[in-house]
Amino acid sequence: MVIELRYAAGGAAHAQAGAAHDLAKFVFHPALRPSASIANVEFHHTIDDIDEVTRQIVRALDPEGIRAMTGAAAGFPMEADRWEGGRIWIISHKPIAVAAGLGRMGIHRNVIHPKFGSFVMLGTVLVAAEIGAYAQPLDFNPCLECKLCVAACPTGAISPDGHFNFTACYTHNYREFLGGFGDWVETIADSGSAAEYRQKVSGSETVSMWQSLSFGPNYKAAYCLSVCPAGEDAFLEERKRFVERTVDPLRDKAETIYVARGSDAEDHVVRRFPNKGVKLVGNVLPRATSVRGFLRNLPLAFQRGPSKGLSATYHFTFTGREEAKATVVIREEGEPDLRMIADSDTWLRFLRKEASLPWALLRRRCGCCSRSLAASRSKHRHADRTHC
Repeated sequence: MVIELRYAAGGAAHAQAGAAHDLAKFVFHPALRPSASIANVEFHHTIDDIDEVTRQIVRALDPEGIRAMTGAAAGFPMEADRWEGGRIWIISHKPIAVAAGLGRMGIHRNVIHPKFGSFVMLGTVLVAAEIGAYAQPLDFNPCLECKLCVAACPTGAISPDGHFNFTACYTHNYREFLGGFGDWVETIADSGSAAEYRQKVSGSETVSMWQSLSFGPNYKAAYCLSVCPAGEDAFLEERKRFVERTVDPLRDKAETIYVARGSDAEDHVVRRFPNKGVKLVGNVLPRATSVRGFLRNLPLAFQRGPSKGLSATYHFTFTGREEAKATVVIREEGEPDLRMIADSDTWLRFLRKEASLPWALLRRRCGCCSRSLAASRSKHRHADRTHC
């Protein structure tokens, strides 16, 4: 286990935590493990080690008269009461690590350290004191641009052009975390009997969920970390041999991949991994309880594949308790092809499947108007508010 300590300038601390003046960052280098169960054990124990080191640093600084506190858990717990309303983490470790010069963000959205590559875990200490010298962001990128993370990702979340499909990664890899756990609970609630539940969920899935509840949630993949060769030991063996030993076993592995219906991930698994099974699951993103939450989720839920060839502009106007306006553009900017005007509470209830959109239209709690309809009725004063 290796610890590296760096300091990031106080501005980053203010941006991330809204308090404290300075940050100390450190990394761990856990060993590469051959199986999911062992890898998950190492993840959880390393996170525990990181959290303990942050506490030791805080205790060591206290006798010196330096106020400090652990910035946030390296993993969990987080602020669960924020789940439906915003970010549940207190501090984002990754951008602070980049600011402190510990590495650069790779296309797999993990920090790549110059020496240890992707095999790092991050922790943060907030220090209310002046620091003599600050580290600077790296002036080079440790990423080798080998695209092995692209090849190994079972959901296609990582694209060669750098695009990252958050929902594809989150739906599968974090199946037994957060929203995935919530979807499983709703599956139980929707099952009329044990037999019906067993038709939806296999015995191994139930046991896996129990294991996550008992010993810490299990990651389903994280293959992007497993195959990343970045670092000082990059490609110590011939590349072809590295791929055969590291990448091919993950690609050839028979396993269930959790995807949303009609998503890019579903199409990717069917096309690229016929040896892997596809299981359709429900929504894993936080259910929108605010208009701003709904708008925040839109970029995360956007799927490039089903939207291919679509050129449209949608304008939303929300009224009532939470007033807001937003425009969604899928192409170059232009006039909206569809205008939606809705009472904010009614729209949120519709998203949660608690309200009927046609009934809301009849009650004039929401309305829409296409560009062609608005143009044909432009002589009317309220053409853009025509209910249809």
